[in-house]
Amino acid sequence: MDFLNMINDALEEYLPKSDDIVSEAMKYSVRNGGKRIRPMLTLEFCKACGAEPEKALPLACAVEMIHTYSLIHDDLPCMDDDDYRRGKPSCHIAFGEANALLAGDALLTLAFETAVKADIAAENVVRAVKELSYSAGILGMVGGQVLDLQNENKALTLSELEQIHNLKTGELIRVACVLGCVAAGADEEKIKAAEAYAKGIGLTFQIVDDILDVTSDAETLGKPIGSDAENQNTTYVSLLGIEKSKEVAAELTRKAKAALAVYDENTEALSLLADNLLIRKK
Repeated sequence: MDFLNMINDALEEYLPKSDDIVSEAMKYSVRNGGKRIRPMLTLEFCKACGAEPEKALPLACAVEMIHTYSLIHDDLPCMDDDDYRRGKPSCHIAFGEANALLAGDALLTLAFETAVKADIAAENVVRAVKELSYSAGILGMVGGQVLDLQNENKALTLSELEQIHNLKTGELIRVACVLGCVAAGADEEKIKAAEAYAKGIGLTFQIVDDILDVTSDAETLGKPIGSDAENQNTTYVSLLGIEKSKEVAAELTRKAKAALAVYDENTEALSLLADNLLIRKK
């Protein structure tokens, strides 16, 4: 089953059909997607729990919309002030700062409009919206961004760094996995296993990001490199060094894959995804 095309087609269906500048900015940013890792996780966990992945498709798209809105806002001058995203001009460079801000706001709102279209039991829709709201809010992704901004140019401990990334990056990965289970009506054991898997690959994703910021190049990554060192930000590499960071990422990947044991079948793609996130080059 071609999940990537399924996700891209569904996103096109849910995106606004109007051609005003903010709608165009929304479409520009969503269409400039990467591998769609988060929505893929939603569909794969729904499949691993024995349900038809299509049931989780609106939830998968909702996660991707929230992820995209967060990237639009992260790139703004008041935040990370990045001019490029995945090799293309950032939304605020292409459409102006005010329109980018509104495009992000609109995608966040559209995410919840999309999530409630899932053809699943009403109580599961409510659970999904609750999980999505929590993960995107002040106790989740936004809270992680707050901590990140507050701790710029400060020396952090490893536990403080992990807290930031568990929230800023990890929460949306966690909810992507959980929503697949919720769509399938899975039990709490499977939901907890999805969270354990998500925690492992979420931290791995960030550690590899920190490594690539030192070892890769802007052309490969599609964004500037070396910004962490330039801004004196604490990273896994600055705390542990490159080799130890690789060891930690490998152990997190092993634990993530071990968490999949509670599912009866259909976990091959999730296991492969964990391995690919560990060895990715961009």
